[in-house]
Amino acid sequence: MFKTIIEASENFCVHQIREPYSINDITTKKSMLIAYIDINLHSGEKCRVYIASDTNFMQRVANVFLEELQSDEETLVDMTLETANLIVGSAKVIAEEANENPYTIGTPNFVKLDIFDLEYDQIKTITILDDTLLVAIKELDV
Repeated sequence: MFKTIIEASENFCVHQIREPYSINDITTKKSMLIAYIDINLHSGEKCRVYIASDTNFMQRVANVFLEELQSDEETLVDMTLETANLIVGSAKVIAEEANENPYTIGTPNFVKLDIFDLEYDQIKTITILDDTLLVAIKELDV
């Protein structure tokens, strides 16, 4: 399942941001805009998907979608929620088409603007120039 979320994240970078990116396992201590979406697998498991980005990455997103070069914090929070929804929603479609662990998704929630210090089972970092997007997943107790 995490594989489809990473694939959707890559698609987001390719088709929306349209900049070269790299993926690695290195986490960061930067301050991040952090959101999550809970997903319910048809098998009964529940997971939380975190999408976290530094403000520069999310400003890129705001520039793409809103054509804003300098967004306020409220707009960046909204863009974080929308990015989480787009990535996890796209991953849901990828999983359904491949018949790999289909699931339903909840509503995105904003957590905080701070260092990503939340518990996770798997994490990947996507970097565009010096801008960072973290994608993580945590299995929840049912």
